[in-house]
Amino acid sequence: MAIVSDTDSLELERDAWRIVAEHLDLGDVLTALAARSRAVLGDSAWSVRRVQKGAESPRTDTIAHSPSVSPSVAAITTPAVVLPLVDTPATTLEVRTEVDAERAIVHLRALVPALRVALDHGQKLHELVRRREAVEADNRALLTRLQRQDISESIVGAETGLAEVMQRVEQVAPTEAPVLILGETGSGKEVVARAIHTQSRRARGPFLRVNCGAIPAELVDSELFGHERGSFTGAVSARKGWFERADGGTLFLDEVAELPAAAQVRLLRVLQDGGFERVGGQQGLEADVRIVAATHRDMPEMIARGAFREDLWYRISVFPIPLPPLRERRQDIVALTRHFAASAGARLHGIPLVPDREALELLSAYDWPGNVRELAAVVERATILGGGVRLDVARALGDAGGPRAPMITKPVARATVPAAVPPSLESITRRAIEEALLRTRGRIEGDDGAAHLLGVHPATLRSRMRRLGIEWKQFRAPSS
Repeated sequence: MAIVSDTDSLELERDAWRIVAEHLDLGDVLTALAARSRAVLGDSAWSVRRVQKGAESPRTDTIAHSPSVSPSVAAITTPAVVLPLVDTPATTLEVRTEVDAERAIVHLRALVPALRVALDHGQKLHELVRRREAVEADNRALLTRLQRQDISESIVGAETGLAEVMQRVEQVAPTEAPVLILGETGSGKEVVARAIHTQSRRARGPFLRVNCGAIPAELVDSELFGHERGSFTGAVSARKGWFERADGGTLFLDEVAELPAAAQVRLLRVLQDGGFERVGGQQGLEADVRIVAATHRDMPEMIARGAFREDLWYRISVFPIPLPPLRERRQDIVALTRHFAASAGARLHGIPLVPDREALELLSAYDWPGNVRELAAVVERATILGGGVRLDVARALGDAGGPRAPMITKPVARATVPAAVPPSLESITRRAIEEALLRTRGRIEGDDGAAHLLGVHPATLRSRMRRLGIEWKQFRAPSS
């Protein structure tokens, strides 16, 4: 029978806790333990393995291991000593060593508590890395959407049409007060929300955007507050909601007026005391999150007819920031056009474009119901139509749209034209799709397809074509 020293086990256990405290990575912990235990276990190789259960046969994966501390480890033929670390999911410590299994088990059992802590640290480190990568991906997507290289770039119009808005941003950003940004669709509410975050004490924390209007009503609670495993069909694992993910940072609730009544109640509770529960959970959770909300809706009218809670309105509108539409800050159109032209030209053709005087006059005369977002789309369309060497604004605005109806009505001065009944959204959509198909000869996908020209996903375009009864074949050129 092997002789085992209690002193050796106690010293090894003590050093194991020190090693766990010094290393965050589980692989580094196993490597250090393999080196430290040579006096009692000889040369050894350590690994932590987890059984992944699925629809097919279970799969065992190595989630951490130590490299061999000596070439002699490769010659060890004895079975590995296996000790359980966690029951669910089944996770084990496996050590292949030169000494007999009985002696190894006595020493290794003393290390299990420390290794469980190391495993927990490793999982939390992995989650933090995953969250950081997710936030960085969100930031890259945001910069792409805003056509900016870096978030520190100045906001176009900050010293002119948006001067009053930016003054209010500077006033409220250093505080923790909830902010409500009011403005039409496409007016730049997300840009203002990001400016509040970057000028606040939370600038190093996450900035997460949630489009409340895009979440199905039955999933709102799960998305905002998370859910526990088994809380509903399809909840195969616990999931953190947006509030937990934004802990220490800013949560931007875009289109907050679209939240259903039940979610409004839970949001009010979070704003009141910072507490919430996951769907299907019993444990109370807290999150240190600053709320910046935005909407294009008439909130007083919604409150009057009971579509939005008045007490929640008071909570989120502590500091409202009205955002003027583009037609009320026409002095910014020239600067915005130059910015979008340079960006679109470089991205699409490799050469930044500079708009000429005629293009700027046409754009300045248009009414911009879609605000800055529409301006960016028109400039990008003009870049494509101009072949990458100039902006063909006249065609982009529909002034020379071909034999069919123009995609956008001709720009006119609102003050000199009598009011008329505007065309329906369906008719505008139909004309835009037919014009795009005519120009692309019925092609939908690809860089020269109608979906790319219209700035939508091909699947989205096909869905709208089916709904409107538009056949792509009728736009194909007849074969010779």
